[in-house]
Amino acid sequence: MPFVPRFTDGQLMGQPLGKIVCVGRNYAEHAKELNNPVPSAPILFIKPATSATVLEETVEAPFERGDVHFETELALLIGETLKEATPESAERAVVGVGLALDLTLRDVQSRLKEKGHPWEIAKGFDGACPLSSFAVLRNIPDWRALRFSLDIDGERRQTGDSGDMLFAVPELLAEMSRHFTLSPGDVVLTGTPAGVGPLPRNAELRLILQGDDSQAGLDFVTRTGA
Repeated sequence: MPFVPRFTDGQLMGQPLGKIVCVGRNYAEHAKELNNPVPSAPILFIKPATSATVLEETVEAPFERGDVHFETELALLIGETLKEATPESAERAVVGVGLALDLTLRDVQSRLKEKGHPWEIAKGFDGACPLSSFAVLRNIPDWRALRFSLDIDGERRQTGDSGDMLFAVPELLAEMSRHFTLSPGDVVLTGTPAGVGPLPRNAELRLILQGDDSQAGLDFVTRTGA
């Protein structure tokens, strides 16, 4: 069955997930922790819809293929078609905000990078993008005032603040729409802060998002598989 984005009020999006458009190295400290240069323009890539799973269910990962790293990210649900959009029109097209795990086969990615090969198989495998349900946006939030975190077995592992993004949400969406038409049902991941690391087996994950009233109180608990 196709993955259909969900809202926290129990409603389903009117169309299935199309694609997941992501940005790499959107937090300077994350780029530095992986010994990557800080980019001067967004580094964009796509995860297929088949990579999406429900975050609130068990997070199953292909541990047998090497280190699977967690990357906690702010996720945006698109409700209108965006093509060559302005930042102002782009931010108005966001109908929901949630959280995601951008799971990465880090060993596989490193080997592919060393050879100068594309690394989609390290980012786009089945189950590579657990997505939470989305809070409905009725007003445009302060995109610079969203904070999120990941705890693993009660230990804080990542803390993100959208004010630290190299490329803020409106400008990022506009730039994405210059290269890929964003359609209703698409999801945008906005980058991960520092603190990424190997995803453990049989662990409890807690992801929290805080912001203004439209995003207050998002709190998701899930577990990883064996």
